[in-house]
Amino acid sequence: MKNTYLYIFCFSLLSLGSCSLDTEPITQTDTNFYKTTDDAYSALVGCYDGMQVATGAAGKGVPVVSEIMSDDCFGGTGNSDKYDYAAIDEFDIARAPSEVDMYNDNWVAYYKALYRCNVFLSKMDQIDWKGDMTLKDNYISETRFIRAYLYFEMVRLWGNIPLLTAPSTDNIPQANPDDVYKVIAEDLVFAANNLPSVAYNATTSGRVTKWAAKSLLGRVYLYYTGYYGKSDLVGVVTKAQALQHLEDVIAGSGHGLVDDFSTLWPAASVDKYAGENNKEFVFSIKYTYTSDYNGNTDGNHWLVMFGMREFSSYPYGRGWGVTVNSKLWNAYTANDTRRVSTVIGINEEKIPFDKINNQREYTGYYNKKYTPMVDKDGKDLPLTMGSQFWDISQFQDYVVLRYADVLLMAAELGSGNAQSYFDDVRRRAYKTAFTSIPVNYDNIMNERHLEFALEGVRYWDLLRQGIGKASSTIAETTTLLNGGVQATKTISSVNIQKTKGLQQIPNTQITLSNGVLKQNAGW
Repeated sequence: MKNTYLYIFCFSLLSLGSCSLDTEPITQTDTNFYKTTDDAYSALVGCYDGMQVATGAAGKGVPVVSEIMSDDCFGGTGNSDKYDYAAIDEFDIARAPSEVDMYNDNWVAYYKALYRCNVFLSKMDQIDWKGDMTLKDNYISETRFIRAYLYFEMVRLWGNIPLLTAPSTDNIPQANPDDVYKVIAEDLVFAANNLPSVAYNATTSGRVTKWAAKSLLGRVYLYYTGYYGKSDLVGVVTKAQALQHLEDVIAGSGHGLVDDFSTLWPAASVDKYAGENNKEFVFSIKYTYTSDYNGNTDGNHWLVMFGMREFSSYPYGRGWGVTVNSKLWNAYTANDTRRVSTVIGINEEKIPFDKINNQREYTGYYNKKYTPMVDKDGKDLPLTMGSQFWDISQFQDYVVLRYADVLLMAAELGSGNAQSYFDDVRRRAYKTAFTSIPVNYDNIMNERHLEFALEGVRYWDLLRQGIGKASSTIAETTTLLNGGVQATKTISSVNIQKTKGLQQIPNTQITLSNGVLKQNAGW
C-alpha cells in the first residue's frame, strides 16, 4: 500500500509545528541529512514535536478521552453539539452513528510521530558523532522513550495496532499486543540503562531522563500485567525489576513531593504555583502559546475541552464543557486538601455560572487541574501572552508522571518502604488531619483515585483491575441537566465489556488498508 494515512512522510523535522500529511510515495532522498550532530539534534526535536502534536494538537486529546471514559467525567460539551463525546463516554457508537472516524486525526498524528522516531533511529550510524558515543546513546534513548510512550498510549486506546519499528510503506495487519509491549519494554529498558544518572534539577525541562524511563516502566508493567493478567512484562521486565526501577527513582533522582498539593496546578494556586519545572514532575509534555491556523501547533489544544462552557470567572477560563461527575467531589472527605485543588465547584465557590442552557450533562463541577485561565480582567491568558487564538493556544503542560505516582506504584509492587511511601502521599493531602491507615491494595487504589483524579490516569487504573471491575465502576444511570432540562444518562456495563474497554479504530484507516485492519469489537 503506497497511498495511506498509516505512514507519514515529513522532512521539516526541525520545525516546532507539525508537517503536512503526505499520502504520496516519497521519492526525495535524505542523503544530505543525518550527517552531523546538528542534524541529529534537529531530528530529535522533530521526534519531541511529533509527540507533542500527537498528545496535544491532534483529534480528540487522549488526556480528555481518558477522563471521559472513566467514572470521573461525562462527555458534556454544548447542548446543541454532536454526540461524539457521548459515544465515547457510553462506549456506544449508536449515540453518534455517523462518527466512524472519531480518532482518525489521532491515528495519523501518532504514526507520523512514530515515523520520525523510526527514521532517526535508522540513521544513527551514518551520523558523525565525533567520538561522542555518550551523546549518541542519549539521543537513541530519548527517541526510544518517545516511541515507547507513543506506542503505550496507542495500544491502551486501541489494543490492536500495526507495529512499525522501521520506516515502511507496507500494508501490515495489526500486531499481537504482546509484540507491541515487547518493543515498549525494550525501548524503556534501554533508555533507563543508558541515560545519565543526573538529578532532576540539572536536566532540561521536558527532556526525557533516566528517571522518566524508569517511572514509565513501572506504569507499563502495572497496566500490562493487570489488563492482560500476566505475571511479568512480556518476559522483559519482572515484578522485582519493575520495583527496583521505581526504587532507583526514589533513591537517586532528586525528585520529591512539593509541600502543598494545590501548587501543582496553576488554577488551584495562581500566585503560589510551583511552576512547570517543579521537583514533583518526573516527565511532562511541553506546550506554548504560539499555535495558529498556519501550521504552528505548539499549543495544548485539548485543554479547552475541560473549561466551563462558554463562561469565564477569574481565574477559570471558558471552554467547551466536559463535566465532572459529582461522585468525584463526594469521594473526598472535607479535610482532604485535594478536593478543592482538583475540582471546580460552581456552587461551592459561588461562581455565577449562567450558561446552563448551553451545557449538556451539567453537574455543577469542572476540572480544576487542567482548565483554561483568565487574568483578573477576564482576558484569556493566551491572548495576554500575545496569541490571537485563545482556544488552540493554551499552554499548560501535560504532566505524564509525578513523583507521587512513583511512590504509590512502588508501594503497590511491595516495597519494603510501602507504608512510608503511602503515608507520605496521604500526609501531604490531609496535613494536620492526617492519620495513618494500612497500606494494602484497596487502599492504594483508592488513594490513586483521589491523588490523580482528572489527570488521565483513573480510567487506566480501573481497566488494569479487570474489565469487570472497570465496567461495574463506570456504569451508572443518573439524572443530569441538558440545556437546563433534566435528562436521564445511562452508561451500560455491557457496552464497556463488549469493547473490552478499547476505542474505535478509524474507519478511514480500515478503508485505506483494503480491510487489512479490523475494527475493535463493540464498535
